[in-house]
Amino acid sequence: MSQTISIWIVIVVALVAANLPFVNQRLLAVVPMAGGKSLAIRLAELVVLYFVVGGLGLLLETRAGQIAPQKWEFYAVTAALFIVLAFPGFIWRFLWKHGKNSDGR
Repeated sequence: MSQTISIWIVIVVALVAANLPFVNQRLLAVVPMAGGKSLAIRLAELVVLYFVVGGLGLLLETRAGQIAPQKWEFYAVTAALFIVLAFPGFIWRFLWKHGKNSDGR
């Protein structure tokens, strides 16, 4: 697999994973939650999914060759980017006017 394809895979998976906590009422899209999820649970899911996507990126980088050393700036930028990628899901869940039964219950 080429590096370009690996990069696009990580970007697409990050976009989907960043919006996943906001588009469903299941914990990590698997475990049903009675009564819905609070914002705190959604943010905790966002952190967990950030590390999952980071693990995927690390795996693809390992398969491509030598792993480049990263400092705190790298993680700060990728975390900020992940939060920006989550913005459409946040808008859809909390700011968009939905119909009568908008909370998914």
